[in-house]
This record gives sequence, C-alpha cells and structure tokens, in this order.
Amino acid sequence: MPELPEVEVSRQGLLPYLPGRCLVGAIVRTPKLRHEIPLGLDARLAGLRIDAILRRGKYLLLDCASSRGGGWLLIHLGMSGSLRLVPPGTPAQRHDHVDLVFQHTVLRLRDPRRFGALLWHEGTDVEAHPALAALGREPLADGFCGEWLYAVTRGRRVAVKPLLMDSHLVVGIGNIYAAESLFRAGISPLRRAGRISLQRYRVLAEAIRATLAASIAAGGSTVRDYVHSDGGAGCFQLSCAVYDRQAEPCLVCATPIRVLRQAGRSSFYCPACQR
Repeated sequence: MPELPEVEVSRQGLLPYLPGRCLVGAIVRTPKLRHEIPLGLDARLAGLRIDAILRRGKYLLLDCASSRGGGWLLIHLGMSGSLRLVPPGTPAQRHDHVDLVFQHTVLRLRDPRRFGALLWHEGTDVEAHPALAALGREPLADGFCGEWLYAVTRGRRVAVKPLLMDSHLVVGIGNIYAAESLFRAGISPLRRAGRISLQRYRVLAEAIRATLAASIAAGGSTVRDYVHSDGGAGCFQLSCAVYDRQAEPCLVCATPIRVLRQAGRSSFYCPACQR
C-alpha cells in the first residue's frame, strides 16, 4: 500500500511537469473507485490551471483554486494505485481508470484493486474536505516531536505500533515504516504507548523522521504495484532491518527476527534490540 513516502515521491516526480500547466480535460473509464468519481469531471477540469501539488497524509492535492470555477483535486492511491505521465494517445491498459489530460502530456491513474480515490473540492479551503478534516499530525512537519507523542499517549493502553499507524493521530506511517522506526528507536512493538518515557519518545520521533526521509530518498518501497510517475520502482524495502526478515539474523546483534500479528498486520522486530 502506498504510504507517505511513496505519495511524496509521486508528488516530487510530478513537480517539474505539471504546476503552471492547464488541463484540457479528463477521460474517465470507470464510474467508481473507492468512491464515486465526480460527474462531469471532463467539463469541470477543462481550462483549469494547476498552481501547486501538495500532500496531506496519503492524499495528493492538485491546487486549481485560483482559476475561475476552480478548486482542488484530491487523489488517493489506495492499496495498489500509481500515477504515471504518458504521452497523449498512449493506449490505456486494463486498470488505467482515469486520465488527466494536458496539452502535451497525460497524468494516468492506474489502480488494479480500485481502492484509490479521485475527489473534487470546490473553493480554496481544501483542509475542510471530509477526507482530510479528521487526519492526524504530519510526521515530517515541525509540530511532530517527542514531546507531542508523549503528551498524546498518556493513559493509552494500546501497543505503540498500532497507535503509530492510526491516521487520526499521525498520518502516513504504514506497516513497513512503523516496524523500521521502532527498530531504529529500540522500542518493542508490544510496549504499551502510555508506558514509554519522554526521552524514548524523543528518540522515536527522530527515528520516524529518519526512516521516512530514507525511504523518500530511496524512491519509496515497491512491494507489489507501486511505481514512480516515470514508471520506476522504489527500493527502500531492500534495506529494511526487520520488515519481512522473519527468522533472519538481526543486522545489529544476530538474534533471529520475530514476527507476530497486531491489529491484523504482521509486526517484525528484534527481541534483543527492542525493549
């Protein structure tokens, strides 16, 4: 599933090509992904200029608000989605569901499992959209720190790893990045969130930032379907210390990596390094 690093890599890959360009329209090949695709999208987008491409959690936000009748396009890649820039006239494949058409290029949304989303928000206040309003804090923003993590986890009995993956608290930390961040911080995924000290949360906050930054630099993680806007693949998963390494020796202490189930997801960890 594309998480924060993969969406940020997609955003950065589109920045040299789309801001400042005007949309010609859209080609919609399915009425619905996770949600209904807005009706009349082709006519609605025609003539709108993309002023910026932002990210909120795992949503890409295309800012068309300065144009008359404009607003924002919200794109979520779901479990298997990807965005690619292709030349106009490139034949669509089976899972290519939406094209955003520009004069000299096409932004194509591919989503085999159809769990992604393409939404429209009229006006300038995109944060008011229901898909964004309940999202938690950005882990790469200035307000994300150990002090904040410590404060919001007081009295919480849930294990720390599922808590990190709760998008209502903090956005974009998927299974791979939660596991790798906890390993960097030396914290067991089983430890109760409310029992972790302020100092350890300071270490964890920095570990989360470092893990996400490393993944962005590596082009994200390609486990199944995710590709960059140019069709390339991410490679962060090749450098993971614990994720998907069950029974292999820990890179630090050689203890075999263990795996357990938490909130329906596999949690990989080193029982010696993580306490």
